[in-house]
Amino acid sequence: MSLLEVIACSVDDAVAAQRGGAHRLEIVRNLDVGGLTPSVSLVRDIMGAVTIPVRVMLRENAGYETSGEEEIQNLCSTARQFAAMRVDGLVLGFLRGRQLDLPLTQRILQHAPSVKATFHRAFEELPDPEAAIAALKAVPQLDHILTSGAAAHLDRLAHLAAPELQILAGGGVTPELIRTLLKTTAIREFHVGRAARHGHDIHQPVDAERVCALVDLLAG
Repeated sequence: MSLLEVIACSVDDAVAAQRGGAHRLEIVRNLDVGGLTPSVSLVRDIMGAVTIPVRVMLRENAGYETSGEEEIQNLCSTARQFAAMRVDGLVLGFLRGRQLDLPLTQRILQHAPSVKATFHRAFEELPDPEAAIAALKAVPQLDHILTSGAAAHLDRLAHLAAPELQILAGGGVTPELIRTLLKTTAIREFHVGRAARHGHDIHQPVDAERVCALVDLLAG
């Protein structure tokens, strides 16, 4: 079964995405830097306005490393709050240099033990993605990896990740890329930002009609 996840930065975004038939949301703020942790109040308001599953970004700065213990404590506290709200999942990923910081990822997830998680596009910074997949499989809460790439690359990653992890294709996803991936790869889950917005502009709101067109494309 194919799945469309739409990035939402507001209640209006979330409602429009659901109206268009989106299967899941990723809630963020500051989409222009790839998404940062949204406020607890925004997540609460969105969850009160929609019925589809919601995943929430946990990222305090525009990079993939934390600035220190205070930031880590904030991430742990926020993870606990989101878990208590019964979100579908968290979206996170931490590096040390260009290496996977798995201990930190696990430390934060321990504060939301009942919640699944997506490892986000920090994955693209890793020099050995295949080794990273093997390491990420050892974290039971992780069930998705969000990444971009050419069809052949994504198809290989999808086969390596299965069955513990699903590759979620994101990062500049267009209708044309979705068609290609559906025809030539095992990828069936897609993550969209610009493609779901008016004028393909990240600063514009989600357009229910664009979401509907993408959902129809996935349905074949």
